[in-house]
This record gives sequence, structure tokens and C-alpha cells, in this order.
Amino acid sequence: MSQSSNTETIKDLIGVGFGPSNLALAIALEELAQTQGHALDALFIDKQKEYRWHGETLATQSELQISFLKDLVSLRNPTSPYSFVNYLHQKQRLADFINLGTFYPCRLEYNDYLRWAAEHFATQAVYGEEVLRIEPEVKAGRVEHLRLVSRDVQGREYSRRTRSVVVGSGGTPKIPEKFGAFKDDPRVFHHSQYLSSLNKLPCAEGKPMRIAVIGSGQSAAEAFIDLNDSYPSVKVDMVLRGSALKPADDSPFVNEIFSPDYTDLVYNEPADQRAKLLGEYHNTNYSVVDLDLIERIYGILYRQKVSHQFRHNVLCRRHVEAVVATREGIELTLRDLATGQQQTHRYDAIILATGYERRSHRDLLAPLAGYLEDFAVDRNYRVLASQDLQASVYLQGFCENSHGLSDTLLSVLPSRAAEIGQALYHDLARQQGKAQPVAALTSA
Repeated sequence: MSQSSNTETIKDLIGVGFGPSNLALAIALEELAQTQGHALDALFIDKQKEYRWHGETLATQSELQISFLKDLVSLRNPTSPYSFVNYLHQKQRLADFINLGTFYPCRLEYNDYLRWAAEHFATQAVYGEEVLRIEPEVKAGRVEHLRLVSRDVQGREYSRRTRSVVVGSGGTPKIPEKFGAFKDDPRVFHHSQYLSSLNKLPCAEGKPMRIAVIGSGQSAAEAFIDLNDSYPSVKVDMVLRGSALKPADDSPFVNEIFSPDYTDLVYNEPADQRAKLLGEYHNTNYSVVDLDLIERIYGILYRQKVSHQFRHNVLCRRHVEAVVATREGIELTLRDLATGQQQTHRYDAIILATGYERRSHRDLLAPLAGYLEDFAVDRNYRVLASQDLQASVYLQGFCENSHGLSDTLLSVLPSRAAEIGQALYHDLARQQGKAQPVAALTSA
């Protein structure tokens, strides 16, 4: 039974998720309210019980992969009080951070920055509720309002109404098919559950374990390094299909693809050219590792050879042929893609550093599918829909195919939030029968 959260109240906007994308939007809407003379009645719903960003993966060696200047606001408004620099100033760590001589804070600190920013919007956020679906309210064949149904950890359901929705629910852990049957086995878990799952294993008490890390990207490398540094009783095999760990290309000219201006270039290209661009720069973000981590892993393996104490392996060109659970452990049958030979290894635990899928928006918006043009979006991230859908739907983090590789990253948060915020004000004016212009936000 759904509980109505004052069903007579209709929000101007409900955001699904309160990660960096919707947090940046909340900031942009606050600034727009000052220029427009009125604020939108906005609410953000997040399934976590408190603000955490990648909380389960905040291992000791985990660092941000982009400059701190690509924070929630600075590329658009470097004078904003919500900048990372002002966060450091407020925390009395600005001089100390400068002394580090780096552009890349650790993720633990960046998580604290995001939490600090989110605290300013505590009255607009609801935590501990998972949005289950977004439904149309049909009146005379038209949909002017949407209904969001959410559920808290006690199983109670809530219903809220809104004129527009922004879906920023993030990625869903990608579980390879051969591991799908082990979702209830605590010995097999996705990297998104890294810290809490490890704490339940014997290695947390210093007992010997043999662990396999499946994957060849940044998450796999960070897990390997953390297991080496923090769990001396653990032996690790990193298992990857590729012939080697490959470095991420973060050179200056290539990094220009993550600039806000590049979004226009990508969006205006024909679909086949957009796909070509995504393929050309795939190695900036997927199945690649920061060079310094690759060098650290290689150094660890080299020192093993010197000392003749072989603790870890990086198993390249391996395909997982079979997975079998026994009382003694998880047995992986691996085929060498170069020789065709197969070997079976027994592990005490398996960590799946296998990435994320971006399709949670399709499940949430399934009740609206009949009004939508297969989830395609316009330049301002509004989902293309039939005239009967007057309520607006926006997507954050699900538009890589149309807007470029930066869409799932932190790089374009400030500009995208401003674009969506301005479009939301246009939508509200249109719904109220007004045609007022919306002032642009400050640009850097």
C-alpha cells in the first residue's frame, strides 16, 4: 500500500538520485532562482540512507582521475561558494592541499566534498528511499503530471507528484552471465560492494585467502593494490581477457573531448560519426588503468621475482569458461586465449571489477515508454516524447551515445546542470502559458 506524501502538492521537479549530477543541478537551480526571481519547488530522492559517493569503493589508494577544478561548479562559475577550493578553505586545508602539489584529490576527500555540498540542500533531499517507478497521470488523454513511487528500507511505499523529473540514478553493476547464479553467495561480489563484502571475509581477521579479481580497468587495479597493501594474508590473481593492462590516455589534446564545448560537436554529428568518435576514444575511460597504478602493479610482481616469494599473479588473455561453487571455494576454469589450454583454479573469493550498465532509467520510466521515442534526448537532455506528454523527463548520465563519453563522468557536471536547469524554467513557463526568457547562468 502506497502512502501519499501530501498528494495535493505537486512538485516542480523531482530528481531520482542525489549523486554528483543531481547535486550539481540543485546548485544550478539555486543560482537560477536568484536571476529568475523565484525558485523551483524541487525534491531529490536517494536510496542511500546518507550521502555517500562510491562509498563502498573508497579504498586507501583510491584517487580521483580528473582535476579537482572539474568539480560541481568551477568550469561554469569559479566564484561559486560550492567550489572544491572553497570547500578546502572552509575545512582549513587549502594550504595543505596546495602543498601536496597535485590536481587529483583522493576519492575519500572528494566524497567528503560532495557530502559538504549536499548538506546545504538537506531540506530538498530525502534519503533511504528507492524510486521504483515513474507513472503518468492521464487526464483527457494528456499527461501533465507524473507520479513517483518509492520504497524505504522498512518496505513502506510513498507516492509523490511532479511536473518534471530528472533521472540521475547512475550505473547498475554489470554481472557477467557465468556469475549470475552466485548473487547470494558472499564469496562472489561486485566491486561496488568492495569494502562491506571484504569485511565479512576471513581476511578481515588476518586469515589467509586466495582471491581472484576479474577485470582489467581502474577498479580492478585499485582492488589489486588495496589487497596487496591492506591484507597481507591475501594472495591475488587478477584475471583479464586482454593481453596486458593498458594505460588510460589522459594526454592534453585527447582530454579536450571531455570539455563542455565538445558536447555540441558530438551531438551535432550524424549517428554513425558519433559512434565512430566513441570508439576512437574508448581507451580514455573503459578497460584502462592510470599509468602510475600499472607501474605499481608491475613493480610488485617484479619484486616477487627478486625475492622468490610469489604471492600475486596477473593472468592475461584468460577467458572464464566455467564457475563452480564448492564448500572448499569457488572453482574458475580459465582458457588461455593464446594457447587454448584450460586450467581450473580454486579461490576463496571472487571480486567482479566488471563495470556498470546504464539502463536503470529504462526500468524506472517503463510506464511512460508509450509516450517516449525510445529514450532519445534533445540537446538539453530532455527525453523526446509525444505531444500528449506535457510533463518533462530529463536524463543525467544516460546519454553517452548522443552527447559523448563525458556524459557518465564528472567533466561536464556544471554546464549540463545549467542547461537542464534553464530548460526546466522554460518548461514551467510553458506549462503556465508564459513565454518568458530564462537568463543564462554565469560562465567561466
